[in-house]
Amino acid sequence: MIRAMPVSTQLAERLAAFRLREVPPEVVAHARLILLDTLGAMLAASAPKYSATRILMDFARRLGGRPESTLVGQQLKTSCVTAALVNGTLGYYCDIEPHHVGGILHAPAVMVPTSLAVAEKEGATGARFLEAMLLGIEVTCRVSYALNPVALYNRGFHPSAICGAFGAAAAAGHLFRLSAPKFAIALGLAMQQASGLLAWASDHTENSRPFNPGLAARNGTTAAYLAHLGFGGPPTPFEGKYDAFTAFSGEKHPEALLADWGKHYYLPEFAYKLYSSCAFTHPGLDALLGLARDHHLKPAQVREIVLRFPRSGTHMIDNNELKSHCAQYILPVGLVFGQVMIDDILQDRRRHPEVARLSANTRMVGDRELDKTYPEVYASIVEVTTTNGRRLTRRVDHARGTMENPLTPEEIHQKYLTLATTATSAAHAGRIADVVRRIERLSNLDGLAIMLRNLPAAAPGRGVRKAAKVRRAKAARPRETASGTRRRAS
Repeated sequence: MIRAMPVSTQLAERLAAFRLREVPPEVVAHARLILLDTLGAMLAASAPKYSATRILMDFARRLGGRPESTLVGQQLKTSCVTAALVNGTLGYYCDIEPHHVGGILHAPAVMVPTSLAVAEKEGATGARFLEAMLLGIEVTCRVSYALNPVALYNRGFHPSAICGAFGAAAAAGHLFRLSAPKFAIALGLAMQQASGLLAWASDHTENSRPFNPGLAARNGTTAAYLAHLGFGGPPTPFEGKYDAFTAFSGEKHPEALLADWGKHYYLPEFAYKLYSSCAFTHPGLDALLGLARDHHLKPAQVREIVLRFPRSGTHMIDNNELKSHCAQYILPVGLVFGQVMIDDILQDRRRHPEVARLSANTRMVGDRELDKTYPEVYASIVEVTTTNGRRLTRRVDHARGTMENPLTPEEIHQKYLTLATTATSAAHAGRIADVVRRIERLSNLDGLAIMLRNLPAAAPGRGVRKAAKVRRAKAARPRETASGTRRRAS
């Protein structure tokens, strides 16, 4: 009797055979935009005014190591493993980089730093770098669906960190040119190291939240590097008594690892974030800001805000003590300031009297009807009661920037410039964007690395709050009522 080849082995063989020339041009175009957007988030996070950045850069200097990979914005190179850790943390620090809605994760925050670190060390071409980044993102999403991201959340695991470690091993392994057997070992070693809990929800410094993607980048890079050097490891992480399914989620969907390989790509499904907060809050923010705009509402005219959200996801944003993941904080900040940026998270805007008042009068309702499409859709219904007794309601299923409600490439470029110019000059940010546009034609990444390492100063006073002028197209307006009635979710 012929035994079926383990799914781990089949996945490893696909990783070893992956080539950019087989990827549809439109997916490659999306990959360049994902890269640009993530670099903008990393550049913004590289500012020394942020505590996590200062501490990690000091940590990297104290560790030392072979100067082979760039630390973004620091005029410093370090080992590829340390660079992956530090830059991976920068990738998620501002919480404004691309994310996958259904997979509930931030794969680019892991994969861009991982691929940059190993590609620079190995002298890889721009095309191979982009291959690695794209491959890592695909693996991360497939592992998330195989484990079930909701099940991961229910166990207290952060999908970006757990699944990201496998993706980072794939990305780094591609740049180390691993054979299929060594790819299998790299995935096994990634499983051995995969970590990252949701315990950061109680860390008011917001340091340990972005640290999770940094861990994923470091762990995946370490796994691939060790496999490259001949280190052993479990070759079938998705099979056996101690497999990844049993360890992390208690669910097993191995078919997701290989389904429609080479036909279906997850990368074009990523959403571009317009707010520095948990993506679960974004449809609600769009709905609230849309109501305020269309009805000319001022914060002082709002008596109460109610957010209805899928019941299964409310635990992440209902009165969470972490401001970035607290709807009772995020919605009032958005209404008062018209946006939510990272400085709104790191500083307590409840010192503003209207933010404080509205925070005390904002509540969440877990809606079982909205669970029917969760997590693929973060359906949100905002109900605003005004001081004169009007009740305004709007439902938004897909936040601005998602695949169903997309930004244009020009808007993504403008968002990148908005973020990048908080850390460097507009001219320098433009030059980095020009390199990204022709990334596949680069013979190596040395020039890009130098540009990311050496940043001319930003214009005076160019902070995140002042720079945030991203133009937002009007949110969809269906299912709105402006009377005393309440529309049920459907």
